[in-house]
Amino acid sequence: MIFRKNMLVFISLLFCLPYQSWGAAYNIMQYGAKGDGITDDTKAFEEAWQELCNDVEPGSTLTIPLVNTFLVGPINFQGPCKSPNVHFEILGTIVAPEDPSSWNGCLAGAWLLFANVEGLIVDGGGTIDGRGNAWWTKSLTNALHFENCNGLQLRNLNHRNSPRNHIGLSRSSYSTISDLDIVAPAYSPNTDGIDISTSTQIQIQNLVIKTGDDCIALNNGASQINITNINCGPGHGISIGSLGINGGYNTVEGIYVKNCNFSGTQNGARIKTWQGGSGYARDITFENIELDNVFNPIIIDQHYCPNEIHCPAESSAVNVSNISYKFFRGTSRSRIALNFDCSNMIPCSGIYLDQINIISSVSDEHTTAYCNNAYGTISSTKPSATCLS
Repeated sequence: MIFRKNMLVFISLLFCLPYQSWGAAYNIMQYGAKGDGITDDTKAFEEAWQELCNDVEPGSTLTIPLVNTFLVGPINFQGPCKSPNVHFEILGTIVAPEDPSSWNGCLAGAWLLFANVEGLIVDGGGTIDGRGNAWWTKSLTNALHFENCNGLQLRNLNHRNSPRNHIGLSRSSYSTISDLDIVAPAYSPNTDGIDISTSTQIQIQNLVIKTGDDCIALNNGASQINITNINCGPGHGISIGSLGINGGYNTVEGIYVKNCNFSGTQNGARIKTWQGGSGYARDITFENIELDNVFNPIIIDQHYCPNEIHCPAESSAVNVSNISYKFFRGTSRSRIALNFDCSNMIPCSGIYLDQINIISSVSDEHTTAYCNNAYGTISSTKPSATCLS
């Protein structure tokens, strides 16, 4: 290792380049992985991760090579690691066991779990395939989850057919998620693209998400989240919530969604809360949004109850305020293009509509707005939403 470092210094001086420590290079094949898509390579991944995580040299990389397909069972990639940053490079394909009975349980409800790893980079252009078809009647296991991984950079990967959520992020702040392609069939239940909770200062950009549920869901404790350039559909749109389930106190604030396209989705910009909860959803902006045949282009649903079973009226609710919708264009397949169904007890306030032009995708039909205990201001809005005032 000393010889290698000295050689890097010599090359840097020879070509007048600034020297940097690139870290050690590990390859999963060195640990006995077969990469044939049939042999269980879980042990090789566990051993390789331990060596990578124990390396004190900054920027060390574990590579999952191109062409190969690696069958891997549930793994906990546990930190903290000794280096301030580690690189998990996926060039090939990682696949999950197809039979749920062979998963032997999943820690924290995730197939691939990264926990307590600072400065983690996961990228490479490869594929993570949860092969979740057998799970879609059970829907208990996420494909990839990051817990307490501050400074995460997740980028340039393909995610396929998760048993449940494709990517989860919790207690992982100051992180970036970019340039991902996330796909599952439209009929696959609960296959959210990205779910975020208890995290702040997150950048999400340049994603294609086609799934059976929310493209992106922002849950309790999400704050200061910037979302840009998302192509969503099919799916359930970009959702704040659901919040307040089982009477819980939940908060989401400081959300900025910009330059996104929704095509054939159930929802576009959605806020959903359960009756009986408390807390707030506030300071949220959706701007420059394109809509193509979306059922609920703009919706606040404070009576969220997906199965319409055991949904009694409650006196408390999550407080929804300071919500802005700017520059929306496109078509709605529902007559009600603007739907503000707020709590009967606690109104939605500070709703702002500006430069909205949503027409019907159904011939000879006109769009309209609905308001229940919702208040705000409008400017150049079609359909007219005078019910807000």
